[in-house]
This record gives sequence, structure tokens and C-alpha cells, in this order.
Amino acid sequence: MIAPLVTLAAAALTVTVASAQNLDAGKPAAKLFADGCATCHRSPRGLAKGRFSLTLAWFLKDHYATSSDSAKALAAYLVSVDEPPPRAAAKSGKPAKSAPRPPKAVQSQ
Repeated sequence: MIAPLVTLAAAALTVTVASAQNLDAGKPAAKLFADGCATCHRSPRGLAKGRFSLTLAWFLKDHYATSSDSAKALAAYLVSVDEPPPRAAAKSGKPAKSAPRPPKAVQSQ
């Protein structure tokens, strides 16, 4: 009679102790970056490198974030501050400033 009660009490205690709290829940993405990423990365700019937010979130969830929600928020933040690729700046309407090439030499036979 006492053995089932002891087992039930031990199971209840284990479930209570095993449930952990997500300390990153509800934090803004900039704070997540400052707390977890700024140690190695000076700035969030350029870290997304033109990746899709979804694939970046998967990567962050697998390697750095504590939950899928914090990974999604961090990925969206990194994409929002990502610098455009160098070629996109040249296509913005301004002509590229490059030196004209000399004509090819004609070879006689």
C-alpha cells in the first residue's frame, strides 16, 4: 500500500523538477542577440547573408536558440538588419564607375 504512494510522490516530484523555464521567452530579438551572439559577433549586420528567414531560424534552433520561437524572432531580426549584397547597391539606379577597357588587339595572319 505504501509502495504505490511513494512511487506516485516520486513521479510527481520528478515532473515538477523536470519542467524548466525558458529564460529567453518574451525577450526582444535585439536583446537575444546581445545576450547570446554579441560575444562573438560585434554587429548583427551581415550575419543573415541573404538567407531566407525560415532556413536561418532552423539553423539557429539547431545550434544556438533555446526554442523555436526565439530562433524565429532572432532570424527575423538578423534578416531585417542584413546589408544588401554589393551588386544590389550597383543596381539601385546609379551607373557603376569603372574604367573603360581598351580595345582588343587585332591579330594579323
